Amino acid sequence: MIPEAIIQKITLSDGREITIETGKLAKQACGSVVVRMGGTMLLATVVSAEKADENPSFFPLSVDYQEKFAAAGRIPGGFTKREGKLSDQEILISRLVDRALRPLFPDDYYNETQVNIFLISHDPEVIPDALAGLAASAAIMVSDIPFNGPMAEVRVAKINGKLVINPTPEELEQSTLDIMVGASEKDIVMVEGEMKEISEAEMLEALKFAHEEIKILCQAQKALEAKVGKTQKRTIEVKQDLELREKLFAEYYPKMYAAARLLQANKELRKKAFKAVEEEFYNSLPEDHSVDLYLADKYFHEIQKTAARNLALDEKLRLDGRKADEIRPIWCEVDYLPMAHGSSIFTRGETQSLTTVTLGTKLDEKQIDLTTQQGFERFILHYNFPAFSTGEIKPNRGPGRREIGHGNLAQRGLKAVLPPEDENPYVVRIVSDILESNGSSSMATVCAGTLALMDAGIQIKAPVAGIAMGMISDSKTGKYIVLSDILGDEDHLGDMDFKVVGTEKGITACQMDIKVDGLSYEVLAEALEQARKGRLHILEVMKQCIAEPRPNLKPHAPRIEVIKIDRDQIGAVIGPGGKVVQEIQKESGATVVLEEKDGIGIVNIYASNEDSLNKASHRVKMIVAIPEVGEVYTGKVKAIQPYGAFVEFLPGKDGFLHISEIKWERLETIDGVLEIGEEILVKLIEIDKKTGKYKLSRKALLPKPEKAKS
Repeated sequence: MIPEAIIQKITLSDGREITIETGKLAKQACGSVVVRMGGTMLLATVVSAEKADENPSFFPLSVDYQEKFAAAGRIPGGFTKREGKLSDQEILISRLVDRALRPLFPDDYYNETQVNIFLISHDPEVIPDALAGLAASAAIMVSDIPFNGPMAEVRVAKINGKLVINPTPEELEQSTLDIMVGASEKDIVMVEGEMKEISEAEMLEALKFAHEEIKILCQAQKALEAKVGKTQKRTIEVKQDLELREKLFAEYYPKMYAAARLLQANKELRKKAFKAVEEEFYNSLPEDHSVDLYLADKYFHEIQKTAARNLALDEKLRLDGRKADEIRPIWCEVDYLPMAHGSSIFTRGETQSLTTVTLGTKLDEKQIDLTTQQGFERFILHYNFPAFSTGEIKPNRGPGRREIGHGNLAQRGLKAVLPPEDENPYVVRIVSDILESNGSSSMATVCAGTLALMDAGIQIKAPVAGIAMGMISDSKTGKYIVLSDILGDEDHLGDMDFKVVGTEKGITACQMDIKVDGLSYEVLAEALEQARKGRLHILEVMKQCIAEPRPNLKPHAPRIEVIKIDRDQIGAVIGPGGKVVQEIQKESGATVVLEEKDGIGIVNIYASNEDSLNKASHRVKMIVAIPEVGEVYTGKVKAIQPYGAFVEFLPGKDGFLHISEIKWERLETIDGVLEIGEEILVKLIEIDKKTGKYKLSRKALLPKPEKAKS
């Protein structure tokens, strides 16, 4: 007997419907739901351990989003023909959900928790990533897991000046703004997206618009929770020693505050100062002490956090001595690597990126073969974060989720200023290697990427810079301070991490994570304005290094020419069995790649030097040239007949040179006049309208002899 599902329907403000269903699938999970919009369906499950591990130091939450190829009626590529490791796209969606869920779990909840979201049906008109957060939150809401939600995520686009929620892929292509927003009923907790140089006011308008729709989704989840009867959640066991906490705060808070007030710009020295306060306590303990060291460590972290926050709130002082809106010292350099196509170093405080730009050909395009997306990517950005950048030792095991997420943010910020394909035929790969890190390394990647692109000679529309904003607040007193260009410690100890990327004109990308309740739009507006001023300052410093893109590529960069031809001419360039194109490549040393795009033939010619490129380009242009009556050509005699000769005047195009058109004098025979293989100048004098045959003349190019006087 098929079980009867519990269903909650949601009607969006534009009339479209979403349904959340539970009680039918995956019933052994702590919570499971199926979210449906149109033909797109997501199955979300959550399982949480009954108890936390002993002495946990963080909340072990994992979120995995995976797209099943069967959802789109496709079979995976590769040899195994099955879904395997998550793609970068799936990791990015997993991160979006994780970042919105994590701050909504209770602070003292440490039970290992796993959320799985599967795309089980895909409607091409409904983009599934905007529903993933709703599905994950709803699965938790119908479980007994403690959660300060619900929350939901929506995508906001701006099409023809109008804001739209969860647009179709076709609508999204026309949008000047693409933002994912995650929020509870009360507060926005996560933002990520890309834009086309929009203003700060437009950004705020989009966030408010998204939040109103999210409130509808949250109310529906509460109604579903009531229907299921899961309003009573499991209790949380909290390990604590209030007497120890009070003692440590009383004795060591003033010392920790004094360490914070050293205003030490060097991260390592600041770390040692805080550590010395802790060691004073640990060294004072007798061997037979009964102090719970796990709780002591936890309380010392709380003391350090409170001291650093109060220093900023009460005295407006930051750990490294800067003012709230002050940017760390910056130095940058381009053309550092002589053999790279473009390179730069960008250093801001103790954060440093060494970035390269490599220019490739169409053969270097990244192929995208996902359930919901297929095609090719011409702009690639990779971000690497080796352990030595923070003085640590870790094995190099490939990029983690954080590196993929940071690289994606930088790529989105720079993508908006790249020239269109018809102006830049190159595949562009940027690689940012973080050599030092103390906060804002993804934003250093944006700045270094801009410098390296300009050094490579890529004609970007405008320089782009990025800045990470932070905030420290106290809900009891109402005090808050917005911080520009945050340190790693300020990110860890603060309430907000808001990364803003843009040009002088406007914002091109952003990423925001908020860790506290009640961030008002007024504070957000202040942070955006402070970010704008900081961005302009950074751009000014970058301009002093390199003000605009170099006019030419580096001498060792590959040369590319793209020739558009009629689709009917593709075969002529390729030749029988590829004979013609292989001959062009052999003679010129260039690589020639042909494709058909939107009904047009595209010939991509790649060469390591100008001479090789010109040879190949000339051959292709000759093949596809349209013969014009009256034009003069250099032809080669291919065959001789008693009544004339056949001359190849363009590659693959033969014309007939009648015996009467060879010379002004009357010829009885061609013997001794022309030879096979001989090159001669000819003029196209006629194209037969019925047969399309070409008639040539040589005598038309020779001086006409004067008539003999009688």
